[in-house]
Amino acid sequence: MLFPWVASALLAAGLLFGGSAQAGNQKEEQLADAVRLALANAIHDKRLPKPVLRDEAARARYQAWFGEMSRRLTKRIPDELSRTEFLETVWYESTRAGLDPGLVLGLIQVESAYRKYAISIAGARGYMQVMPFWTKVIGDSDRRMLFNMQTNLRYGCAILRMYIDMEKGNLYLALGRYNGSRGKPQYPNAVLAAWKKWEFGPSA
Repeated sequence: MLFPWVASALLAAGLLFGGSAQAGNQKEEQLADAVRLALANAIHDKRLPKPVLRDEAARARYQAWFGEMSRRLTKRIPDELSRTEFLETVWYESTRAGLDPGLVLGLIQVESAYRKYAISIAGARGYMQVMPFWTKVIGDSDRRMLFNMQTNLRYGCAILRMYIDMEKGNLYLALGRYNGSRGKPQYPNAVLAAWKKWEFGPSA
């Protein structure tokens, strides 16, 4: 996991979430101050979304992943430059949050069908359908930035990572919480099925 401060904050706060009110795709929840600060720090990191590859083996694997994912995404994102920027950012934000990039691609498929400017009936925005209230809770209140690719992916990955930590690693429950439907099977099952389509490896 690349957000140890988030996990530490959750533990220190005793997973302090309460008084939640339904707010569309995700629920607006009362976060402990330590959790809110940890998420805000993650969101405001200004480093560019360029993959950090430790050695030649990692570089070769990344290049193989990138080539395969680019091929699979060609019909959804035809412009090569846009596709390159998108995949670089997905890889960076996913691995930074300790998430499998394939999981994030699957979630994006279910949430927005890779539409950058998607808006749900509930008002969730962008690739990962982030609810605007998050910009007040952990951001700068500029909900327009949820249509910025890196900002949207960073929010989405950080929020999903937080939910996984809250659910003590239970991805099924974390996905339900991300969608505001914790305990119901439809959404987690849809994301897990989509993840299968974006897996990368010898059997993918």
